[in-house]
Amino acid sequence: MKKFLLGTVALIAFAAPAAAADLAARPYTKAPAMIAAVYDWSGFYVGANGGWGSSRNCYTNTAILGIGVPPVSEGCHDATGGTAGGQIGYRWQSGNWVFGLEAQGNWADFRGSNPSLATLGLSTNRTKIDAFGLFTGQIGYAWNNALLYVKGGAAVTDNRYDGVITGANIVIDRASDSRWGGTVGVGLEYGFAPNWSAAVEYDHLFMGTQNKAFNGVFPIAGVNTRNDDIRQDADLVTVRVNYRWGGPVIAKY
Repeated sequence: MKKFLLGTVALIAFAAPAAAADLAARPYTKAPAMIAAVYDWSGFYVGANGGWGSSRNCYTNTAILGIGVPPVSEGCHDATGGTAGGQIGYRWQSGNWVFGLEAQGNWADFRGSNPSLATLGLSTNRTKIDAFGLFTGQIGYAWNNALLYVKGGAAVTDNRYDGVITGANIVIDRASDSRWGGTVGVGLEYGFAPNWSAAVEYDHLFMGTQNKAFNGVFPIAGVNTRNDDIRQDADLVTVRVNYRWGGPVIAKY
């Protein structure tokens, strides 16, 4: 009996490796596909901006005390300063192309002046832009969370024009307006979080030429002292931060 058990154990020992060799190899399992996050620019957004601006203003005298005169250039000056404001808009993305609409409103403090050539420097023309607005359409191209875009549309500026006695800072006449024009711009925006992005933007404003009637302030108030054609344009550089909702980051296999 003992010999039979020993023989059985020996047979099993020799048979086990042979049986294992006959077993099929473990099937190959493909590694899971990599998932790439794709930034989607679609959705509504709201944000804030701040930066610097410069407005070019050129005066040409066309009338004195309501009586027309041959046009006389009074010279030009740049009104420069800081700006801050906000924007709201909507974008939708198709492939790599991004389209959008935006409204922007800014407080501004652009100031500048030059001695009038028409008065041989005895008076100075001074310009101040208090605010501006932009209403634009956008088209851009996205590389995932980086977006390069151009924009264009309408612009409006709120302006005050003063004539002052040179060196005395005494206002002798004044005019103001809210004028409409056009704008074009370009920006580079980067999505640094699923719903947050930051951008740098440049805009040029074409505000055209308007004839303004100046009213006296000193020594006689309310009298139409002169009329000037005032040509204006502006350049803006701003940094923007936006918060977007409605367009989540999606997975792409």
